[in-house]
Amino acid sequence: MTLNASTVSAGTALETLRAGWAAQAAGKMTTSWMLHGAPGVGKTQVVGQLAKEIGARLFDLRLTTIEPQDLRGLPYYDHATQKTIWYRPEDLPDDPETPAILFLDELTAAPPMLQPTVYGLLQERRVGTHRLPDSVMVIAAGNSADDGAVAYEMGTALSDRLIHLRVVAAASDWLENYAVPRALHPAVIAFIRSRGDLLDTGETALAKGDIIAATPRSWEKVSQILHTKPDRRLRDVLVAGTVGSAAAAEFALVADEVAASIRIDDLLSADAKSRVALYPAGLNALYGLVYGLVGAFNAERARSVIDLMAEIGRLADLRPEPEFQRLPLAELRTHGFELLIARGLGLGLEDAFLDSPAYTTYAAEREAAGVA
Repeated sequence: MTLNASTVSAGTALETLRAGWAAQAAGKMTTSWMLHGAPGVGKTQVVGQLAKEIGARLFDLRLTTIEPQDLRGLPYYDHATQKTIWYRPEDLPDDPETPAILFLDELTAAPPMLQPTVYGLLQERRVGTHRLPDSVMVIAAGNSADDGAVAYEMGTALSDRLIHLRVVAAASDWLENYAVPRALHPAVIAFIRSRGDLLDTGETALAKGDIIAATPRSWEKVSQILHTKPDRRLRDVLVAGTVGSAAAAEFALVADEVAASIRIDDLLSADAKSRVALYPAGLNALYGLVYGLVGAFNAERARSVIDLMAEIGRLADLRPEPEFQRLPLAELRTHGFELLIARGLGLGLEDAFLDSPAYTTYAAEREAAGVA
């Protein structure tokens, strides 16, 4: 059967679920949700981010690892009433005062014998005698056989109980809403900015019969690899084993440029005169610097990071190399400040911009140019 639902980015899926939670909290709509998508596109991260935003306790159940009794509970015989009574499992939320998300992951890979029990949770919001409180949002997720994953066909009895979203990886959405806010390694962000087609190579890998594919989840793992600072040879081996040799070969060029050119700690510690010589001249390296500065932004470094971001737009005047005359420095600075402001708002550091002479000058220039 074909999934005839809207295809959305992870960011749009999160926005949709936010609206769903708002409607449920207002008593206007209570339903269950299903996130379809290839492995690694960010379904689990979307649910985790929603739980964090709404202050909900997350009950994460991997349906491939449980049996029906794990949801239904276990019976015992009550001699006084001469009835069989069921002990409810602890993995189901029961606090009516606390928001919670019941996340039924790997639904499509769950064995058929488990599905009747899951039906009750998705439609009637109950299993046995236990009914989920109104404070609980139910979200399921799973892959399809077309994604190369183990999956059972979803029957209409189950499908009818859900609002379906097909989640796909979109480079701009992933960079803006995931990679930059989480301060992934600058080399990863700079690479995906220029090679968004390599964010998710699952379909290509499946067609070629390759085991390894690049996904948003695997690029996050590459970021973790780079943060461990292995030597170049070992780095390339690890990255190839994470995203595949073809993507790793292209990534290595950007990673080398960024590694050789970006010295954020040195820039932050240098005085205004000596740091000018530390700025890299390559476009990929400058993008990497911008993302690195965004990741380094915190209460202690706010003033210095803002100064450096503003200074990027003036490098054509500060450095004699002809490369700086050809680089889109103004656009790069504006892009950097957009990301930096978003991060500052998330950290509650918006006053750092109001108190910064460098940002005040930048904002005045934008206003004078009619682009404020």
